[in-house]
Amino acid sequence: MKFNKKLNHTTSHILAMAVLKIFPNTILGFGPATNEGFYYDFKFEKNLLESDLLKIEKQMKKIISNNFVMKKIDSQYEYDFSHQPLKRELNDEFISSDKEVTFYSIVNPSLQKDLFVDLCAGGHLHKINDVKHFKLLSLAGAYWKGDSNNEQLTRIYGTAWDTKEELNNFLSIISERKERDHRKIGKELNLFMFDKLSGHGFPIWLEDGMKVKRRIEEQILWLDDKYGFKEVLTPIVGERELYVKSGHWDHYKDDMFAPIIADHEKLILRPMTCPHHILIFRSTRRSYRELPIRYSEQSNLYRHEKSGALIGMERVRGMQLTEGHIFAHKNQIISEFKKCYELITEALNMFNINIFYVSLSVRDINKKDKFYDDDKMWEEAEEDLRKVLKELGVEYKEMKGEAAFYGPKIDIQIKTSLGHEVTMSTLQLDFLLPKKFDLTFINSDGELETPVIIHRGLISTYERFLAILLEQTKGNLPFWLSPKQVAIIPVNEEHNDYSNDIYKMLKQERIHVLVDDRNERVSKKIREAQIAKTKIQIVIGDKEVENDKLSLRFYGSEKIKIISKDKIVNYLRKLTIEKK
Repeated sequence: MKFNKKLNHTTSHILAMAVLKIFPNTILGFGPATNEGFYYDFKFEKNLLESDLLKIEKQMKKIISNNFVMKKIDSQYEYDFSHQPLKRELNDEFISSDKEVTFYSIVNPSLQKDLFVDLCAGGHLHKINDVKHFKLLSLAGAYWKGDSNNEQLTRIYGTAWDTKEELNNFLSIISERKERDHRKIGKELNLFMFDKLSGHGFPIWLEDGMKVKRRIEEQILWLDDKYGFKEVLTPIVGERELYVKSGHWDHYKDDMFAPIIADHEKLILRPMTCPHHILIFRSTRRSYRELPIRYSEQSNLYRHEKSGALIGMERVRGMQLTEGHIFAHKNQIISEFKKCYELITEALNMFNINIFYVSLSVRDINKKDKFYDDDKMWEEAEEDLRKVLKELGVEYKEMKGEAAFYGPKIDIQIKTSLGHEVTMSTLQLDFLLPKKFDLTFINSDGELETPVIIHRGLISTYERFLAILLEQTKGNLPFWLSPKQVAIIPVNEEHNDYSNDIYKMLKQERIHVLVDDRNERVSKKIREAQIAKTKIQIVIGDKEVENDKLSLRFYGSEKIKIISKDKIVNYLRKLTIEKK
């Protein structure tokens, strides 16, 4: 499938023309092609409904059926901005910044008449009727120019392809994405929720979500311990001066919440934990014999993400990061990076996470204002990370200009069901913060020396990790991770005591188990357990009570396993430890 950007850009103009035909008082925003389609932003007099998309599609097809063409308008053309204030705003911005202002029109060539004129940089098909295979996909809210301080418009998404087969293939992909959307799955499985009264972008973990989170956390803490990390817990706030000293205030203050004034302090809800771990390191004199020192923390962080960028659990404002910092000697950089990469690989393999690609982010030497100004430091750091990746045999993409302001980094990238690339795991080399905080240790010659810091994000935040996990599994989590592992279903009330005995036995083993003793048909209970993705259903009737044998039904399968009551614990225990 080859994406045609000109085709999609042209279709966005046809969409805008069709909208004005049906809703003539609509105010236009703009409508570019994207990587998989197009969109156009509008300000409607009344709320648009999903059902309106079919009307608009019908009007678009009517426009396409004519022999219209797309042409650039003469530079002397005077656009009527009287009913299009957003277009006027764009026009004035372009003029004030000395950008070329161009207009394109959908023209009826037989009448030499402009049917729809739009402010646009170009890149279209000439013939409108070359647009044959398209679909309007969805509606969304979008702030004008992506700024939450501006008014919210209605965005219509669509896609266009050269052939019907390509369009159908893409629509199948869209359908699959919807099935994998973690927001849909999370709601169906009752794992998390959002409420505007608890703040936009601040998730609420529900009971079953917490069961999943705790199992993940157990494994992360075990891995941290295995690889020599010492767990610490630091405050969720820091004095503003801490972030001024670290440099985060200058570089990231737009993504930080405003200070909380308490007595004479200006406290910041922390967006990162490295300054706090630095305070621990410098709290006592250190010897080279102690290095490397590895701190880990399940860090509660807060970032003032733009509201338009918030996406379920993938991007939130309140999060918990699987964070770590290593204080090391320069000659330990390569070995520590290798160990950390092994740790990350083991963690992702444990959860069967599919990696999209690995990136090495370096500075852009032509944009020194974005990065700490020390050429020697950057050259050494970047070469060290290239050496690590080479020795590990890891293929990677080098991303110029994507480094942190204090040093280069290695990121493991994941692709979400919505097509977003997100960072799952990260390793960042930092020569700068140790200098800023005057960190030292006593080296083997008895002299003071500055350590380096390696910043480590193991599996991103628990919020983002859950989103990826749900999307890659479609919510069908392995037994050991499932919040609904076993449902015990008594056939009648007289089977409740036996069912409760089994419940107590499994609960003792920390199995997520429930007894469904509702006054409902057994078939309905089994069906609902399957819908809830309960891994095993155990139906208890007369035969099971008499023979002390249990019938196990498995999620997504017609298979039934008969097992004696005294062996059920060992059987489930084996399923629980299969991850290792």
